[in-house]
Amino acid sequence: MFDKILTNGRKLLYSSQDTVLSAASIIMIMSVTSRILGLVRQRFLALYFPPVKLSLFFAAFRLPDLIFEILVFGAFSSAFIPVFARVFKKNKKKAWETAGRTLNIGLLLFIPFAIIVLIWTRQIYRLMLPGFTDFEVNQVVVIARILIFAQIFFVMSYVFTGILESLRHFLVPAVAPLFYNLGIILGTFFLTPKFGILAPAIGAALGAFGHFSIQFFPSLKLGFRFSKIVRPNEEVKRVGRLAIPRMIDVSVEQVQKTVELTLASLISTASYTYYTFANTLQVLPVSLFGTSLAKASLPVLSSQTGNLSQFRKTLMTAIYQVLFLTFPTATLLIVLRIPIVRLIYGTSIFDWQATVQTGLVLSAFAVGVPFQSMVTIFSRAFFALHDTKTPVVVSLGGMALGILGDIVGVKIFSLPVWILAFSFSAEMLIESFILFILLNKRIEGIYSKDTFKHLVKLLISVLPSGLTMYFLLKFFDRSVWVKRLSFITNLQVLRNIQFERFVLDTRYTVNLLALTLFVALVGAIIFLAISLLLRSEELQNFLTLIKRIIRPKILAIPAKEEESLSPTTSDTTPS
Repeated sequence: MFDKILTNGRKLLYSSQDTVLSAASIIMIMSVTSRILGLVRQRFLALYFPPVKLSLFFAAFRLPDLIFEILVFGAFSSAFIPVFARVFKKNKKKAWETAGRTLNIGLLLFIPFAIIVLIWTRQIYRLMLPGFTDFEVNQVVVIARILIFAQIFFVMSYVFTGILESLRHFLVPAVAPLFYNLGIILGTFFLTPKFGILAPAIGAALGAFGHFSIQFFPSLKLGFRFSKIVRPNEEVKRVGRLAIPRMIDVSVEQVQKTVELTLASLISTASYTYYTFANTLQVLPVSLFGTSLAKASLPVLSSQTGNLSQFRKTLMTAIYQVLFLTFPTATLLIVLRIPIVRLIYGTSIFDWQATVQTGLVLSAFAVGVPFQSMVTIFSRAFFALHDTKTPVVVSLGGMALGILGDIVGVKIFSLPVWILAFSFSAEMLIESFILFILLNKRIEGIYSKDTFKHLVKLLISVLPSGLTMYFLLKFFDRSVWVKRLSFITNLQVLRNIQFERFVLDTRYTVNLLALTLFVALVGAIIFLAISLLLRSEELQNFLTLIKRIIRPKILAIPAKEEESLSPTTSDTTPS
């Protein structure tokens, strides 16, 4: 019996996914699982360390991530997969040789930079963290040096990710981030009594090794072999040429993240923890809805470039659908920000002040959730039109505005950390608007009365839902009545009622969870009911999608499909 289970497990692990449904299902399920485990990871960290200590841990990731994402992820996420897949079809031996050389060159690029950073770590972080004390900076330096060592495993691991996805083995790359998160969780649980804040860093190193190991052996089984050759061949040079635009984009993105860390350190040491925790929450709907729909749309859009009418219809259907899913989600995050933060991060050392600050950051991020999702889809539309330059240029401009907004908000107006999240949301709004205008010029008819009609229907559905959730949350929360925290308690008609008979004491987790679920459920019912009354096409499409999942129609993955389906870096970093 055990042997049979083991055999079936091996078959599942090593088998390829040759249909869109099987591949997409695995990616979505594992992506959601990874995000949930990421929340569990953050909960564990909040349980063992106060926000001030956690900021040191999160800040330590900045430098290792900066080097890795520019030199490695920027190339592998956009360039390696299409080159390897194309060569593999023609000449398998040359493809494996290309993979071996790419890995060697990746290490050759990363290791010297890592050594330089190891030598100058303290000086670099002293510049990055002007608001931290010398003692805090020294702790960040020790953690960062452990994490730089861990990144070496990721350099190799992402080559194997590219290999496996090129050969349509999506399960193992989708599972790999789980090992990374588990490493941090287990390291925190078992090692904290002895190593303190170094424990999750050691766990991250072990998790990175797990991320590498689980992908190494399947890649070896498929044919990968290490190479002694470092000199790039023509295929490796092509990877480099294709990676340059993405590397530039990632470089500016890393500058923006570094500026956010620097400014957060000036606000307070704990501010970066509030920012990181809120970011972890807001990334979930963007990844689940925006990124998933964008990846699913690219192959279809690519096949319709010769028929712009059909291209436009597919694009706008994807946009309407992502707005239909993200607008109510963003509304829920804004209204239920405090209960959500308390339920996920609330511990004895993550106090009320930390909860409020994290909630404010989450609200500011939530405003931009629909626009982040639209940017991912608009960018894929340009990619389908063989235009990779426009999204990069727009992204660079948006990031410059975002950085300017961060600096003005913190340095001039002395605003709390939520301004960093709000500036990012404003950046996404501007980018989505510009991409929309540029696409409308390329493909006339994107903006129409139909577009306006869809947006009006969506707003009519979302606003009553959001207002009802807000009212219910305040009406049934005992603390609101006791402390008179809302205008609802001041309404003349409600002043004389005995609120003790129907309110819940949300100091208790069970009561808070019950109220949160009840409010969210009522909000969802109202949104769906109004959408149904308005005959929303997106609701019909959503219901059709559910039916297809229950009764799948199998579609083969196109032979020319080269879109990377790898997890984003947020799957493999605590931030």
